Amino acid sequence: MGKIIRNIFFFFFILTLTSLSLEAKDYTKKWAVKKFINTMVKKHRLDKVYLKKLFKSVVIQERALKIINPNYQIKQKSKKIIKKSSTIKKRKWSKYNAKYGSWTRYEEHLLTPEKIKLGVNYLYKHRKTFSEVYKKYGVPPEYIAGIIGVESRYGIKCGTYPIFDTLTTLAFEPNRRNRYFKYELENLLLLARKQKINPKNIKGSYAGAIGLGQFMPSSYAPFCVDGNNDGVRSMQNDADAIASVANYLKKNGWKKWEPVAERVIFKGGKRYVGRKTGYDTSYSQKSLKELKLKYGTWNYKGKVRLIKLNRYRYDELWFGADNFYVITRYNHDGHYAMVVHQLAQRLTRAYNKTYHYTLR
Repeated sequence: MGKIIRNIFFFFFILTLTSLSLEAKDYTKKWAVKKFINTMVKKHRLDKVYLKKLFKSVVIQERALKIINPNYQIKQKSKKIIKKSSTIKKRKWSKYNAKYGSWTRYEEHLLTPEKIKLGVNYLYKHRKTFSEVYKKYGVPPEYIAGIIGVESRYGIKCGTYPIFDTLTTLAFEPNRRNRYFKYELENLLLLARKQKINPKNIKGSYAGAIGLGQFMPSSYAPFCVDGNNDGVRSMQNDADAIASVANYLKKNGWKKWEPVAERVIFKGGKRYVGRKTGYDTSYSQKSLKELKLKYGTWNYKGKVRLIKLNRYRYDELWFGADNFYVITRYNHDGHYAMVVHQLAQRLTRAYNKTYHYTLR
């Protein structure tokens, strides 16, 4: 009986802590928020009473803050706990950032058979939209689907964080990117006004990204388009999201008919150390005569990015064309662009095998 009572007490204790952590806070008392509100009123003519009402009740998104600023709660604990937390953090670092195999772990997480199956179904379901978008923007369906697959699992996981509360938390609680998140919060309020929606009702990622393509609020104005011609631009609508991702890539330099990446072979062991690698490198192909294409030739004469993929037992080396670099404008990471590329290739093969005709 004593054990049962203790368990009941523990349950209500945890419930109390949870409710306290979800308690709304009044952000209008913060000097930085007052300044932000005044700026929004003066710069964009937003209603001051309306803004105060929004900031009067904000649930601090601690989980999002911990991701952006891992030291957020550690600073509030004793030195003894700090030491323990540092040890745990060090162990996690060792586990997930081992010397070799970074690409293999990335690949295993994002290039799953399930994701390919879902992608094929998504391409078929929206084949008419993909066809129209390809004709208009010149971006292949498989690359658009690849990005949507990586970003939101084809709309299955668009995020459950309340975007207004999340961006408010990240904009005004200590972290190195306060300025950036204030900018995104500003754009969220402008977006909400334009679309006549309550910003409190928008859900998304821990960083404030919205919809199938995970656009940040600042990306809506320059890149989000009305794909289904209903008069509203929304990344939570499939047609709009598909067209918007294509528009994003097109505006960042996507070139129709040009390749994305091709694997090459290098000599001198299993690890490549010959030249600097990364999505931001640039080499003429003539200067890389020591590297040979693994599978014949490819129809591309421009400069290439040299991309190294670190596996457990060896390195893979790839040429990345201009279109590869364009994908990194969506997410500034070489592994991200390579996952999108390889997912796109696998989606193409699986789609052709399933439906016996090409995507375009």
